[in-house]
Amino acid sequence: MPEKNVTITVNAANLNLEGCLELPTVNHAVPGVVLCHPHPLYGGNMDNNVVVAVSRGLSERGIASLRFNFRGVGRSEGSFAEGVGERDDAEAALSFLLECEEIAPEHIGMVGYSFGGLVALPVGADNSLVKALAAISPVIPADFRWEKEKPQLILWGTEDVMVPLPAAEQREQMARFVQLEVVNGADHFWWGYEGQVSALVGDFLKEQLGA
Repeated sequence: MPEKNVTITVNAANLNLEGCLELPTVNHAVPGVVLCHPHPLYGGNMDNNVVVAVSRGLSERGIASLRFNFRGVGRSEGSFAEGVGERDDAEAALSFLLECEEIAPEHIGMVGYSFGGLVALPVGADNSLVKALAAISPVIPADFRWEKEKPQLILWGTEDVMVPLPAAEQREQMARFVQLEVVNGADHFWWGYEGQVSALVGDFLKEQLGA
């Protein structure tokens, strides 16, 4: 499964971000997914265990993935922007992916893990080109409104104390709009559960994006 190091330009901030495009070994255009990593100030980057596991799982299912470092992380230019500028980063990553000749532009998805969910959920929901969304232990924006316009998968671990599973009443309300999966025993970091996360997200996006 070939990987290509890429540079993503954020025109809104005149910044360049480092990224990695992972492609399945096929000779035709494939669905593509942008992956958003955890919090930049707490060690989050595009090589996070969950992000890489999801990327591998997507490739195994015939789906390309673009993981990238938010501004100020790794070789990406700039500095942390409180989750606001990072939305511009994610939008730039989507634009980059859509321009790749290996990608079928009508089959685009987005995934966010933890802080990455804070970015991916609103960006993906507002972009008509994004056909499906998945979020893993997501930080949910205070103003985010769940709706049924596009398929969404949300994963939580029962032992997550950093971004706890919502109360039963909230879960019931959320489940009216999204596919909600709760994994027994998993905490916020998903160590030892990477394969399960990869399978849940990969199978969901394969079904929704038509890989």
